[in-house]
Amino acid sequence: MAALDEVHGWLERELPSLLQEYGVPAASVAVMVGEQRQTVASGVLNLETGVEATTDAVFQIGSVTKVFTATLIMQLVDEGLLSLDDTVQSVLPGFRVADAEASRQVTVRHLLTHTSGFEGDIFTDTGDGADYLERYVELLATAPQLFTVGEQFSYNNAGICVLGRIVEVLRGAPFDESFRAHLLDPLGLDFASLNAAEAILHRAAVGHIAGQEPKADGSGQLSVTPVWAMARSNAPAGSMLAMRAEDLLTFARMHLDAGRSASGRQVLSPESVAAMQRPQVALPDIGWGKAWGLGWDVTAAPEGTVIGHDGSTIGQSSTFRVIPGRDAAFAVLTNGGQMKGLIAALSRRLFADLAGIAPAEPIEPAHDAKPPANRERYIGRYGSSTVEHEVFWSEEHASLRLRSTPLGELAELGEEVTEVELVTWRGDTLIPTSSERGRFAPIAFLGDDGSGRAEYLHSGRADRRVSA
Repeated sequence: MAALDEVHGWLERELPSLLQEYGVPAASVAVMVGEQRQTVASGVLNLETGVEATTDAVFQIGSVTKVFTATLIMQLVDEGLLSLDDTVQSVLPGFRVADAEASRQVTVRHLLTHTSGFEGDIFTDTGDGADYLERYVELLATAPQLFTVGEQFSYNNAGICVLGRIVEVLRGAPFDESFRAHLLDPLGLDFASLNAAEAILHRAAVGHIAGQEPKADGSGQLSVTPVWAMARSNAPAGSMLAMRAEDLLTFARMHLDAGRSASGRQVLSPESVAAMQRPQVALPDIGWGKAWGLGWDVTAAPEGTVIGHDGSTIGQSSTFRVIPGRDAAFAVLTNGGQMKGLIAALSRRLFADLAGIAPAEPIEPAHDAKPPANRERYIGRYGSSTVEHEVFWSEEHASLRLRSTPLGELAELGEEVTEVELVTWRGDTLIPTSSERGRFAPIAFLGDDGSGRAEYLHSGRADRRVSA
């Protein structure tokens, strides 16, 4: 393992060239071993204004917010106000999804572990009023059930928003107010911003997206995003929160110190800290971790368990990793271009230097990868209320292909139809031959529809087969 000063020196030397290589406008990186920290930032926060990135700049952390929301829930457990196996309806009597039986069965634990089974990509804007979360939970009454409660993992933004509403009800205060009073203030996170009005008081990054003529890999001329953030309705899941990379280290330090803040305040009990890191449900083989805990992605490595979370918003991406056995953590925040490729390159080096974890093999198709021999298992349509995936054989290209068409709110948000070639990777998991923002995203095909065909296409979300 390298000394922290050596890591800092490498980052200062190499980060500018890495930004150029991956076409990323700016990045902020923070690393920690024990009580020692180092931070580095490079690039520009806004290509239109040319504002320079500094370590005090705030970036949106996206879905990394979910670990903060999970921590708020575990605080309620510590105080005896909530149990993980309480049904959601016992706290929110009006909670409903389209399936009445599932509505009665879903528990707090199901929401924390993304195993509730109802459609989770619901981004309806319910306004900026004090009742935005209450209104959001009400509209879930039409959310379809994709699989039996508890059957499997399927990433669910909506479920985390329901947890945010539970925080509001049990605290008797708006979510943002509770978030600041019970997490941000106790940890001294003065730069953390819960909305654009707070972020603008700091040096704030804006997202960047590909221009009118992006290349096949999604790169190309970048332009500033038309809006700074997604709808406030998804705030507990990650649509709004922005902070410095160093602020994530402060949050990590609390989780590494058995729930104590730097000032000695017990923010979370040691029991809850440990429970959050304990695997709860296995993940499909899609290049994520091995299991999900209570808010954390949990991966077991020979050198020790790694916990963390990634996040993406409009034109911004982040990664956050904590290695308890090495008392180490790092965070990378970015704002456009091939962000996932840059994050992967930095993460491989930081794992090795901070924790002695050997770099994992890059997730990418083999140079000689071929279409699967049993392609009939995969061919068909899979979908939910927000996307339709069509897997088909193209004679023209002599390849198995996946065409994904956004529906409803995702289409309204500007998500475009994509088409990629799929080749073999590992077992029943295929991989596209082209990357997304610099990352190859494997896709697992799970189950059996009774005729030998896969029942689910799993890209992090489990989408059920709807047609052969």
